[in-house]
Amino acid sequence: MSNIWSIGGGKGGSGKSFFAGNLGILLARKGYRTLLIDADLGAANLHTIIGIPHPEKSISDFINKKAGTLEETAVPASTPNLFLISGAMNNLDIANLAYEQKMRLMRNIARLPYEYILLDLGAGTSFNTIDYFMISHAGIFVTTPEPTSIENIYRLIRSVYFRKIRQVVKTHDFRILTEEAGKRNSSATVSHPDVFLQMVKELDPEKGDTLERELQAFQFKLTLNQLRKQDNPKTGELICKIIERHLGLKMSFAGNISFDDHVHDSVCRKVSFVDCYPYTQTALDLRECCRTLLEDVEKHAIVQAVQKRVDA
Repeated sequence: MSNIWSIGGGKGGSGKSFFAGNLGILLARKGYRTLLIDADLGAANLHTIIGIPHPEKSISDFINKKAGTLEETAVPASTPNLFLISGAMNNLDIANLAYEQKMRLMRNIARLPYEYILLDLGAGTSFNTIDYFMISHAGIFVTTPEPTSIENIYRLIRSVYFRKIRQVVKTHDFRILTEEAGKRNSSATVSHPDVFLQMVKELDPEKGDTLERELQAFQFKLTLNQLRKQDNPKTGELICKIIERHLGLKMSFAGNISFDDHVHDSVCRKVSFVDCYPYTQTALDLRECCRTLLEDVEKHAIVQAVQKRVDA
């Protein structure tokens, strides 16, 4: 079964495509068959990050049924074991997929035969972005130290939280529970989802327990990108603690990625950063982040194996 990592950011410019592209290269170099999917359908640029100037195929070939399967649209990168499904050749209106098209795409992503699948998502909190984020329980949020970026990433995580609640309790029940929860406690709103969940558990214990299990299954990670010397290196860890306290979601810190002017140079040259500047602090940070993420996968696999034995 593939390890699917959805990579999102609350606003443009946070560096999620930079992070996704270089992480994919590092995973491939470790011998993992890795697929990058540029799911930022309205402004795809992941191909440039990893040095593929003009991808021959894209997601639009699958959506428009020019390709029989989604896997047929994957093109090899220069790094062995690394493949890309690009969104670069899509029509301008393809960012707004019909519901049936979106569901077909999501189902087929889950079936792709790769060890690691990295989804580079569009910025913001649109339903499409959030739904792609929730293809798996594993997700990586990328933010920068600026207050605006941190605020936006919190809103994105909160939106994912409520989208999951809507999926579990269904739209009609969600509306009823929201109204009743608001009557009992005025704080049980989108701004205080932890209070809302507590109200749901009181109003409908069965749904509340199901929701809590689903939310606890998320394995969210946070990466702080473009960290400068004057920035507090503990900012990312503090954000994780705030999210856990106010949303009740498990959030682990994957690491800081240092700011480097050479990133601009590598993008302009259309060459991957870890290939161009492998000995910089930023490249070292990316490798350390990759190591941390892989360690978490191994730990989770061990926990699941133990749980299966206990259940048996």
